[in-house]
Amino acid sequence: MTYDSLTLHKIEQYLERARQAVSTGRLVVAHGDYVAATNRAYYAIFYAANALLATEKLERSKHSGVIAAFRQHFVKTGVIEAEFSRFYGEAMEQRNAADYGLVLPDQSTADRNLENAERFVQRIEKALGDLGAIP
Repeated sequence: MTYDSLTLHKIEQYLERARQAVSTGRLVVAHGDYVAATNRAYYAIFYAANALLATEKLERSKHSGVIAAFRQHFVKTGVIEAEFSRFYGEAMEQRNAADYGLVLPDQSTADRNLENAERFVQRIEKALGDLGAIP
C-alpha cells in the first residue's frame, strides 16, 4: 500500500513521540520516579498505537478511542497479537492509578511497564514496516 506524505509524516511523528516516551521513562525510573515512568510507558503505547491507526486514517485523540480502534482494527483482525492488547490495557490502568489514584507504582511495576512499552513500540514498527509505512 502507498501512503501520502502527510500520513507518512504523522506516522513518523507518532513513532518519534513513542520512542521518546520510552527513553524518558528509562531515565526517570533510574531516578526512582516510578509514577512518571509508568506515565511515559503508557504514552509510548498510546503514540505507537496512533501511528498504526494513521495507516487507516483512524487516529484518535481520546484515550478510550485509541485503544478501542486499535483493538477493533488490528487485534481482532489478527494483524497484531492479543498479547499487545493486554499490554495496552494494563499500561492504561496503571497509568490512571498512578496519575489519578492513591496507588503508587513500585520499581518492579514501572520496569515491567517500560519493558512492555518497548516491546509494543517494536511490534508496531514491525507492522508499519510490513505495511510499507516505514523503511
